[in-house]
Amino acid sequence: MALEDQHAVERARMVETQIIPRGVTDPLVLSAMKEVRRHDFVPAMKVSQAYEDHPVAIGYGQTISQPYMVALMTQLLQLHASSRVLEIGTGSGYQTAVLAKITPDVYSIEIVPGLYERTTAILAAYGLGADRLRLGDGYQGLPDKAPFDGIIVTAAPDHIPPALVEQLKPGGRLVIPVGPAGATQELLVLEKNSSGATQQWNILPVQFVPLTGKAQFPHTTHREPRP
Repeated sequence: MALEDQHAVERARMVETQIIPRGVTDPLVLSAMKEVRRHDFVPAMKVSQAYEDHPVAIGYGQTISQPYMVALMTQLLQLHASSRVLEIGTGSGYQTAVLAKITPDVYSIEIVPGLYERTTAILAAYGLGADRLRLGDGYQGLPDKAPFDGIIVTAAPDHIPPALVEQLKPGGRLVIPVGPAGATQELLVLEKNSSGATQQWNILPVQFVPLTGKAQFPHTTHREPRP
């Protein structure tokens, strides 16, 4: 079997054994998970782990999330083909590519320059040009492209950043892990209604790397990465 065919088999198996049995049923999400070549987003020495049921380290103290977690968080956004989405924490770019299979209107912010440079090159093959990817502080969101139908955060702050709530459209959803670094956090969904009020649901305990940025260090000087 050709290597690419083998990867396609592994993707299909990943969806059938890791994702559907845990309750992810959105056909747009399942299709995206079957199509996006996860092995493109892991370090070359770890390609054999690309479709396994766990996170994979990608350098810079960051990880590519477990496939199920990517699928679950994407489903919780309740996206459609015309949704405008903001991702905080581009990381490997895998979650970004999954989002882009559902809607072309995706923006993503990464604070680590090395990851930003690496991922920008990879995501070009998925139709995401440099105009869709930003180097900067995710705590601030992306006000020049707001409002968003969905905002997904792939690292954990210890509180919900107010700027992200402000940048949601009425009816929009924020999917975010919240809690202390190095401990169990809670995956939350926050939805804004037509009057601007919000409703929040706790989904399940999770463990993500911390979200870094200016709001993490309120009493220190922080220099924004240069775009």
